[in-house]
Amino acid sequence: SPVIEAVAYFVVSEGLANIAKHAQASQAEVIVSRAGDRLHVIVTDDGVGGADPARGSGLVGLTRRAASVDGTFDVTSPPGGPTLLTVDLPCAR
Repeated sequence: SPVIEAVAYFVVSEGLANIAKHAQASQAEVIVSRAGDRLHVIVTDDGVGGADPARGSGLVGLTRRAASVDGTFDVTSPPGGPTLLTVDLPCAR
């Protein structure tokens, strides 16, 4: 649906913007896949890590967007990296 497309788009665009602004990364990767009725989006980089939803509104906003369509959003970003943003969204056939 257009709503799911919009959430996936915002995850990718915010993730890449954060990488460009904060990660000091030399590489980023976006993986989009569909398994049954779920859409999976992963944005990852080889940067310095340390992304924390508590320190900014962008990642919190993505969490809220995913939740608004019964999806999930997760951030894994240990100090030293890498950072991994993962969203799982419903996607009817």
